Amino acid sequence: MAGPNDALIERFYAAFARGDGAAMAACYAPGVQFRDPAFGDLRGPEVGAMWRMLAGSARDFRLELLERGSDTTTGTAHWLAHYTFSQTGRPVVNHVRATFRFADGLIVDHVDDFDFHRWASQALGLRGRLLGGTAFLRRTVQARARARLAAFVASGGSSAV
Repeated sequence: MAGPNDALIERFYAAFARGDGAAMAACYAPGVQFRDPAFGDLRGPEVGAMWRMLAGSARDFRLELLERGSDTTTGTAHWLAHYTFSQTGRPVVNHVRATFRFADGLIVDHVDDFDFHRWASQALGLRGRLLGGTAFLRRTVQARARARLAAFVASGGSSAV
């Protein structure tokens, strides 16, 4: 039986699969909070800008929504991202578990969780295998991701949610 917010989850991931960052951002409330191992904590307009940036720069991207479920206030999803990591040209298959909180038909809190060490090993190669379990590499990746997002917004990439 479909949960009350399953359609919203499906709409979000269908937009992601077709590279439509604007449609993804439209699934969020204006004050949304987002967290993941690569970007850390983002809020409000930063979240929509992140998806626009990622959707616009994805190489060889394919998404599989494996599971999803929801009730009136919370939801979950398990999805796979297949892509080429642009900074190294290395192929990545990332298993992601998402949790959501909903209000007024929109996502107000979104947490993506994945095995950072596994991701780093794929995306960064030997450096990722050796340092992927360290806080140092996580902070370095987050700083680079945040700098890339700031440059995207500064260059005219939309920051609206």
